[in-house]
Parts: sequence; structure tokens; C-alpha cells
Amino acid sequence: MTLPVLYSLRNCPYAMRARLAIYKSKQAIELRDVVLTNKPQAMLTASPKGTVPILVLSSSKVIDESLDVMLWALNESDPENLLLSGSTEILALISRFDDQFKGCLEQYKCAKRYHESNLDECRQACEVYIKDLEQRLNKHDYIIDEKESLADIAVLPFIRQFARVERQWYLQAPYPKVKHWLNRYLQSAMFSKIMAKNPLWSENSAVIVFTGKR
Repeated sequence: MTLPVLYSLRNCPYAMRARLAIYKSKQAIELRDVVLTNKPQAMLTASPKGTVPILVLSSSKVIDESLDVMLWALNESDPENLLLSGSTEILALISRFDDQFKGCLEQYKCAKRYHESNLDECRQACEVYIKDLEQRLNKHDYIIDEKESLADIAVLPFIRQFARVERQWYLQAPYPKVKHWLNRYLQSAMFSKIMAKNPLWSENSAVIVFTGKR
């Protein structure tokens, strides 16, 4: 049987969350790690926009938005009920982080990288969303309720990025619940699996099968 093919980039947060959902779904896919400075023609043929993740299900069906890949994976198989039986709150929260927090995070990263004078203001813009997570995690173990959901694994890669911008500041920041939530993921076997370093894919590469099954 031909497996679905996922074009991925190890440290891209969008590709990371696609791999997280596929891992959680316990489905098997062929993983093709690429670099965007040398995009394979097969990847561009599948999706001319050339950004990861790209999931190729067949010659006529391609999914090239990370949240759509996550929803495809979990609609196919959701053994841990991460969709929480279709909770609308999940998609609303993800949309808020995708549409608002991500822009603030990019400005924060740029301010740190280029030593700009507005670093504190950029960080404070991000903190609006981090404080929201802290309040949620004060009420229950995961973002939506006591049970892990799609929301947790969808925002995880971006919170990881936030924590790495000013590492020393983050370590002393007043967000103990967020830190605990993030560390639990970063120290998990799942995170080690989805962040495993693989050879870059080429037409002659051996097939790398990625799955959450043990």
C-alpha cells in the first residue's frame, strides 16, 4: 500500500504540529525532510506554493495548510479524542494564536535578533496570549480542560519559540503553569520522535516511515 507523503522541515513550527497530529493519530506516513533553499521538484509539483507541511494523499489530493493536515490526521484516527468531539472552542483558540499571537511572536523574534529598542514592547504584546494560557492552565492541566486536545499540540511549537527568544527572561517569568505544560511536552518521548533528525530527502532516498505506533 502506498503511504501518504509528508514534506516536512524539522524546525518549522507548522511542520512540527503536522507531525504531532500524525503521531497522535497513530497513522503511518512517508516522511520527506527538505530544506526550503533547495526545494525538490516533486514537492513543488505537489504544491507550487512550496511551503511545508505538504501532505500528498494522491496525485489529485494534496493538503498544504498545517491545521488542515492536523484535522485530516485526527479525523482519520483520533484514539485520544483530541478533537473533543468537535469542540468549537478548540478552533477558535487556535485561530486566535495563528492570526494574532504569531504576528506578535515574529515581531518579538525580530526585535531580539536585530537588537531593536522595542524589545520589551514586543514581548509584552506576546504576553497577552501567554497570560491567557497561564489562566487556563491554572484551572486545568491542559489548555481547554483536564484532557489534552488539538489546541495543545497546535500552539505548542509557537510557545516553544516564544520560550527561546529571551531564554533567561523566560526562565524567571511569572508563568509557572505554562512552563510546566511546555516542559512536559519537550521532555516527552513523543517530542523526541517528532524532532528526530533524518537525512534530507531526494529522489533516491530510502523511504522513512513516520508513525505514532510503538
